[in-house]
Amino acid sequence: MTLPDPDDAGQHLTTKDGWRRFVAGPPKAPDIPEPSPSSYAKLPKVTRQRLDELRIDHHARLMVAATSTVRHTVATGRRLVVLNRHAISARRGLIVSGPAGTGKTIAVTQLGLAHELNDRGIHPDAHGRIPVLYITVPPAATARMIAAEFARFLGLPVQRRLNTTDIIEAVVGVCTTARTGLVIVDEVHNISLTTRQGAEVSDTLKYFSERIPATFIYAGIDIEHSSILQGTRGAQIAGRFTLIPTHPFPYNTEWKGLVKTMEDTLLLHKHKADSLVALDRYLHERTGGMIGALSHLIRGAAIDAILTGTEKITQSELDDIPLDVNATAQAPQPRRSAR
Repeated sequence: MTLPDPDDAGQHLTTKDGWRRFVAGPPKAPDIPEPSPSSYAKLPKVTRQRLDELRIDHHARLMVAATSTVRHTVATGRRLVVLNRHAISARRGLIVSGPAGTGKTIAVTQLGLAHELNDRGIHPDAHGRIPVLYITVPPAATARMIAAEFARFLGLPVQRRLNTTDIIEAVVGVCTTARTGLVIVDEVHNISLTTRQGAEVSDTLKYFSERIPATFIYAGIDIEHSSILQGTRGAQIAGRFTLIPTHPFPYNTEWKGLVKTMEDTLLLHKHKADSLVALDRYLHERTGGMIGALSHLIRGAAIDAILTGTEKITQSELDDIPLDVNATAQAPQPRRSAR
């Protein structure tokens, strides 16, 4: 499973069309023959460039593994959807919270995917249903901006003459008619209840949750330690939402499986099977157990292997890939391998 290319405006998850493309599934891995290095070198230059670009694009896509966090989020979220099915008010929700790079967005989008596919299976002939709505909270968001994000996903026009109430009523009407059952709100850490503006955003989300008969899912960085769960407003959220924390992965069997899963997706002509599995402890130390950093590291090294013609990933190639500040800060400095 892959997530859409963030550079393609038509694939943004925060639009209905982008979400549907995500649900439809990623393009299949390119069916590229695996010739010997000598025969590959004899291919016409244009053919090699085309095949290389297909492989580079394949490695550029974010691969999604069914981690324990993803499975737990999907199971908990689907349970809440069922429990909320006949609730008139005070529906229960879910918060997925943790440090950056620990797979929060992947977990909630996989929950959304599971819900949508289940809805389509139950209602195969129904048209016009929008089972899932996905938005992200913009920085310094206002109540109107949040309402506009809901409208933008649905494709509703947001004209300047429309006030916040007008937009909310239009969104609620479409979601109710389209049987929206799951609303995912990502980047919730951008809300601060210590400001009037942030409090109004929180109130707007709460109002949406009361008007739209759906289960609300929040995701963000360290939400349990933020102002979102403090004060009267925060107490209301804490009393209705279940928390699933995400963490860096420990060095264990699951981590080794993640490395194996990612290595099996490589399309490199000279890469020896299980070479990365043999480096799983190094990979853990290098990334601090961050799944986002692991994915970036392996995909980046694969792209370099194609561009440089080495066609394989070794520790020396991995050493050359810079990682994000968080992963670098949490991981001990690895010793560079001998070249």
